[in-house]
Amino acid sequence: MKQVKGFSKLSKDEKINWLTKNYFNDSSQAKQTLERYWNQDQKLQKLHDEFTENTISNYYLPFGIAPNFLINDELYTIPMAIEESSVVAAASNAAKFWLEKGGFKAEVLSTQKVGQVHFTSAANTEKLTAFFNEVQPKLIEEVKAITKNMEKRGGGISSIELRNKTADLENYYQLHCTFETLDAMGANFINSCLEQIAETFTREAENYFSSEEQPEVVMSILSNYVPQCLVRAEVSCPVEDLLPNKADAEKFAHKFVEAVKIAKIEPYRAVTHNKGIMNGIDAVVLATGNDFRAIEACAHAYAAKDGSYSSLTDASVENGVFKFWMEIPLALGTVGGLTSLHPLVKLALEMLQKPSAKELMKIVAVAGLAQNFAALRSLTTVGIQQGHMKMHLMNILNQFEANENERQQVIEHFKSNTVSHSAVVEIIEGLRNGN
Repeated sequence: MKQVKGFSKLSKDEKINWLTKNYFNDSSQAKQTLERYWNQDQKLQKLHDEFTENTISNYYLPFGIAPNFLINDELYTIPMAIEESSVVAAASNAAKFWLEKGGFKAEVLSTQKVGQVHFTSAANTEKLTAFFNEVQPKLIEEVKAITKNMEKRGGGISSIELRNKTADLENYYQLHCTFETLDAMGANFINSCLEQIAETFTREAENYFSSEEQPEVVMSILSNYVPQCLVRAEVSCPVEDLLPNKADAEKFAHKFVEAVKIAKIEPYRAVTHNKGIMNGIDAVVLATGNDFRAIEACAHAYAAKDGSYSSLTDASVENGVFKFWMEIPLALGTVGGLTSLHPLVKLALEMLQKPSAKELMKIVAVAGLAQNFAALRSLTTVGIQQGHMKMHLMNILNQFEANENERQQVIEHFKSNTVSHSAVVEIIEGLRNGN
């Protein structure tokens, strides 16, 4: 392969021609595949092309819905963008299960977001602290041009602290800033504020410190760890309402709580347990045009906040009442970014009754809790594979391009038999060989 120069300056067609010529045996077939996923509406395709760099096609994910979510006594149909079999079905089943038991309750506990100016200085801490106390009002004043519109809506900078991190890294300090960004996720707003704060801090320090002591800013950047941007979601009901038979209900509740306890103390289980939560959360975050990578990173950091990786959910049985809940940090936005650009994102938000960022936090947290409930319910009763593999059956049939007659016979067979990839292949080959 040859190095390509000036690739970003090539037209879309030129990029595709270079790619398909150099990396595919059948360049025309590869090009057809890419073009098949283009939108016929040229204006809409141009919009998608400009979301990121070097775009050559669109990558589709299923856009599904999970109805019947009763959250704080209001019904929602939740949009979910995800490719994994059984996730939407599991969420829908959990929503239906809790619908007549009072539904889900959710509340936002706090909404603070964080950004930091990281710097080094050989000055002693007392002198740095005195300087910071003196310059702090100016740091806030000189960022007013950026914060004034946010402040009009009730947001802005909540606090700026000097943090001494020299015990962890020589000469390392932070300006630790907290923000309220309301319905915006706020990444660009926070980063713009931080860069102005760093500029003011550096300029003012020039006449205060000797050249050896002079603070040097290393970087200014928001943090995706937002433990004070927190939402709680929960469900509860009398244990006897969990299943028709009281003894079965008590056994189910006991095993369910034990399953959560295991995920609390066993990291190998906790990772898979929390991955299930994120199946629900990421699907809604993606459908609503938010940053699922940031949400993932923050959630897993929060799961390890006490020193070891642990379950994000909790469960208990007290005085005959089953309770299942989760507190999780979610920095979400309903304005800015893709929320006002991507047509399906706009549709998803309208489907959710145009929520504020706080309302979206509740909805997303509930989706994660519902997904985890559905997974644990399966694991502690019939097992996870029964439902998952029946959903996966369609993928296997599509892989082998089964015709309608083959599909019907295979589906009928597995109504009373265990689904596995090899078993499906055996049935299809048998049908095609006349067996």
